[in-house]
Amino acid sequence: MFVLGISCFYHDAAAALLRDGELVAAAEEERFNRQKHCNTFPALAIDYCLREAGITIDDVDHVVFYEKPFPKFARILETVLAEWPRSYPLWIRSVPLWLTTKLDHRRLFRRALGTDKPILFCAHHTSHAASAFLASEFDEAAILTADGVGEWTTTAWGTGRGTAISLSREIRFPHSVGLLFSTLTAYLGFRVNDAEWKVMGLAPYGRPRYLDQFRRIVDLRPDGSFRLNLDYFAYCYSTRRMFNRRWEGLFGQPARPPEAPLTEFHADVAHSGQRIVEEILVGIARQMRTETGLRNICIGGGVGLNSVANWRILQEAGFDRIFIQPAAGDSGGALGAALYIHNTVLGQPRRFVMRHACYGPAFSDDQIAETLKRYGVASRVVEREEDLLRETAAWIADGKVVGWFQGRMEFGPRALGSRSLVADARNPKMKEIINAKVKFREAFRPFAPSVLKECATEFFEMPAGLDAPFMLLVPPVRPEKRGIIPAVTHQDGSARVQTVTEEHNGRYYRLVRAFGQLTGVPVVLNTSFNVRGEPIVCTPEDAYRTFVNTGIDILVLGNHVVTKKTAAVDFEAGRRRSVELEQDALI
Repeated sequence: MFVLGISCFYHDAAAALLRDGELVAAAEEERFNRQKHCNTFPALAIDYCLREAGITIDDVDHVVFYEKPFPKFARILETVLAEWPRSYPLWIRSVPLWLTTKLDHRRLFRRALGTDKPILFCAHHTSHAASAFLASEFDEAAILTADGVGEWTTTAWGTGRGTAISLSREIRFPHSVGLLFSTLTAYLGFRVNDAEWKVMGLAPYGRPRYLDQFRRIVDLRPDGSFRLNLDYFAYCYSTRRMFNRRWEGLFGQPARPPEAPLTEFHADVAHSGQRIVEEILVGIARQMRTETGLRNICIGGGVGLNSVANWRILQEAGFDRIFIQPAAGDSGGALGAALYIHNTVLGQPRRFVMRHACYGPAFSDDQIAETLKRYGVASRVVEREEDLLRETAAWIADGKVVGWFQGRMEFGPRALGSRSLVADARNPKMKEIINAKVKFREAFRPFAPSVLKECATEFFEMPAGLDAPFMLLVPPVRPEKRGIIPAVTHQDGSARVQTVTEEHNGRYYRLVRAFGQLTGVPVVLNTSFNVRGEPIVCTPEDAYRTFVNTGIDILVLGNHVVTKKTAAVDFEAGRRRSVELEQDALI
C-alpha cells in the first residue's frame, strides 16, 4: 500500500511517500527548485518520491493533504469580517487567492498529478501530532503540537496510544505561541517564517529585562492555557505588519529596520521573548504530565523546532523521554498526514520509527563524477574509506572548512551529516570564520556540535543514553569543556547537540570518530551546507556551486575530493531568487 502525503500553500511545501507504513522518501520542494521556503504545489518533491519508490502516481493508493481547506477559509472570512473595515487590504489579498487557487484542492491536485484519484484531507494539527507520535518509538505518549495556525487551532495537546491519536485540548486563533514568536521576529527586523532561528541565536546574548512587558502581552493560566492581549498585535487585519504602535510603545523603541545594527536592546528583547515562550510551553507540558500520567512526550509543529524550550520541557515537565519530529514545521505535515491515514484511519499496524532523517535523494560516485567533468573540475577519488576519513579529519583539525556531501539528503531544516559543512569545534575563531566567509550571515549566529553518542555525557550535561539525533535539544556544555569546544558553545554555555551513531549516521559517525582519534575530541562543528538565503544543497551541482562561491576549503562528495576551485560558476545563474513568503498570519 502506497500513501502519498502533501503539504503546501503556506510555507515549506513537501511530499512524503509511505510503502506499507514505512517511509520510502520525503523532501521539501525548495531543495529541487532552489526557492527557499517554497510554498507552491510540490511537483518536484512528489516526482522524486515516486521515482525513489520506482512507481507512478497510478500505483499510489491514497493521496492526502495535511490540512482542511474549507475550515481554514471559514476562519479567514470570519476573522476578516470581524476586523472590518481595517481588514479591507487583507480581504483584497486573501479572498481572490483562495477563490481562484487554494479552495478547490481536489481539482488542483488531480490536474497537477494527472490522476482522478480521491484526495483525502487531514486536520493541520492532527497531521503534526501524527508526524510526532506515529514516527516515534513510543506505544503511548502525551502529544503537544504548536505553530502559527492551522485551520483554527494554534496549539493542541492530548495523547497517542497504539495507532489512536486524541487531541483533547486546544488553543484557537488568534491566540498563538507561534504567532507571538513570529511577531517578536518581525519586531527585531528579521523575516517571518524564515528567521526565527536568528531570534533564538540572539537570545543568549541578552538579559530578561523585558519580561514584565511580555507578561502584559501574554496571560498565562494555571491550567496551561494562555491568552494574548490582542491590543498589541496587527496580524488579524494587516497584510504587512504583525504588531502595531502599542507594541512599539510598550518596549519603548520602534521596530528594527532589516539589516540595521543589533544592539543590547534587541538582544534583551530576544532573550525576554524566548523566555516567555519557554514558560508557555513548559506550563502546557507540566499540565499534560498531570492530566495524562504518561512518561513520554512527542512534539510537532513549527514551535517544536525551538530546541531551548524542548530541553526545558524534558528537564522540568516531569517526562522521562521525548521525541521531536525533525521536520516539525509544515514540511513534516506531509509525513504526518500520510501516517495518520495509514495507521489511524486504515488501522494498519505501526511499522515506522524515525531514527534518522535521511529520506531525500542520493547520488552515486558516477553521477558525482559526471557533474565534476561537466564543470571541468579536477578531483581525486579516494577508494578506501579509511583513507578518506583520515584525510578529512586532518583537514578539519588543520582549520579547514569541509563541504561534506554523502548519501541521502536530510528531510527537515537541519543538516545532520549528509549535506553538512564540518569544521573544528576547538577553534575559537571558527564561528566567526564560517559566518563571515562561508555563510555570509550575522556574526552572532551559533553552530551545533556533532558528538559520538557514547561520548556525549563527557562534554554535555545530559542524561546517559539520551538520544539527540536531530539537533533539537540544548543542554549545557560541561564547564570544564567549554574552553575545549568554544566554536559550538553558546554565549550562555549551552549547545544544540547532535548525537551520532554508526547505525544511523554511518560514514558521518566514522568521520567524527576519526577526528576524535586524531585530536582526542570526538566533537565537530556541523552546520548546513548552504549560504544565507539558499536552501541546503541537494545535488552535486548545488554543492560545487556553493563551494566555488564561498570560503569552503575542501569539498568531499562521496569518494571524490576537490581541493582547487578550478571552474568559476555564476552564482546567480544557478539559483532562483527566494520566494516572497506569505507573512500574513491569516492566509
